[in-house]
Amino acid sequence: MSVTVTYVSTLTAAEVLTTNVPDAAAPTVTHNGFNSSATLNAASTPPVSKMASFQKALSGGAATIDLTALVGTNGAAVDFTGLKAAAVKFQNPATNANAITVKAGASNAYLLHGASWSIILQPGEEYLWKAGVVNAAPTVGASLKNIDLAGTGTQALNCELIAG
Repeated sequence: MSVTVTYVSTLTAAEVLTTNVPDAAAPTVTHNGFNSSATLNAASTPPVSKMASFQKALSGGAATIDLTALVGTNGAAVDFTGLKAAAVKFQNPATNANAITVKAGASNAYLLHGASWSIILQPGEEYLWKAGVVNAAPTVGASLKNIDLAGTGTQALNCELIAG
C-alpha cells in the first residue's frame, strides 16, 4: 500500500475596518497568515505509510479504537504497530444528538497528547492534527494502542487516522 496525504488547515477571516482609514472606501484586512498545508508520503517529514478511514459506532455510549487492529478500505486489516500517528481527524457528525469525547484509552492508552489528553466534540465539530517536524507521538505497540470514545447510545464518530 502506498499512502499520500494532502493536509490543509485554513481559517481565513476578512475584517472590515471602519475607523482610522480616511483614504480607503472599504478597507479590508484578510487574516490568513497561520494557514498551512503539506503533502505527506513515505519520504516526507513526518513520513506516512498506512491509513484507515472509518466510522466508529459507540455501543452503550462507549467504544475503543485499537490502532493495532483497524479496518481499512475494502475491509482490509490495518495495523499501526511500530509506527507513529502522523495525522488524525475526528468528526462528530451534525446528525448526532450529543457530544463524543475522544481520549487516551483506559488500558494500553495511546498517548497522542500525553497521559490525560481528551477532546470533546459537540455535534458538527471536528478536530484535525498533524505531527510536526519532530513527531512526538509515541510508537504504536501492545501497550500503547487504544483511543477511547465516550458519548451516548449508539452514536458514531468519523475517524481518519494516518501513521508512518
